[in-house]
Amino acid sequence: MQTEDYEYLYKLEENFWWFAGMREITAALLDPFLPSRDRVILDAGCGTGGNLEWLARYAGGGRVAGIDLVSTALKFCRERNHGQLAQASATDLPFADESFDLVTSFDVLVQIPGHGADEQAMREMFRVLKPGGVAFVRGAAFEWMKSGHDRALDTQRRYSLGELREKLRRAGFEILRETYANSLLFPIAAIRRLALKRLGLADKGSDVKPLPKNMQWLNRALTNALLWEARHLRDPNAKLPAGLSAICVASKSDQYRER
Repeated sequence: MQTEDYEYLYKLEENFWWFAGMREITAALLDPFLPSRDRVILDAGCGTGGNLEWLARYAGGGRVAGIDLVSTALKFCRERNHGQLAQASATDLPFADESFDLVTSFDVLVQIPGHGADEQAMREMFRVLKPGGVAFVRGAAFEWMKSGHDRALDTQRRYSLGELREKLRRAGFEILRETYANSLLFPIAAIRRLALKRLGLADKGSDVKPLPKNMQWLNRALTNALLWEARHLRDPNAKLPAGLSAICVASKSDQYRER
């Protein structure tokens, strides 16, 4: 990511349709597993910090910490007055075993370079999670959906839901919930990207940028599409069959308390 991408991210995280809608989907999936109590939380790849403040809803009287490898991202986090920060890679978390009650990874595993690096990051998440703790992992879906956005962000991989689930299981996790998300827009995005590839045209640049002034109305429409999905996923038996994101909620079994 370029400095401009972090600036856009910082400015858009609060109200841009993607972030606002995906936070509601995250809440729909996490709320049943996180009753009110004090927690220590880690966002493993916190970017410019928009989710750090949002995750405080699950901390109670605890705290929310964040790590990111990029100093520019952490600078923006500090502008949001976040202090529990460390510059580190998700593949080598600078925390003791069993330090956190909740660990989140929002579209970070897809960015880590190196064969097997995403699985190493999953093992690190598992290591620092307390027995009985919860992990929330989201990643871009389907390798064939790579686009100019992925090239701009240097995306290394995308997942099918089955691939994400099995990698988490190999890391030691028990899967509590799994689903795709951003499903209503998936057919439109798929047709567009496949058409561009067939025509040999480039899909340039990151999608995370302000909408043109004459298209601001689209922000509310796109947000409403994700809010519909969030309401649908409040049903614990609901699962979306395809989408732009693959999501797993997982746990570290209490059996590890004895180890």
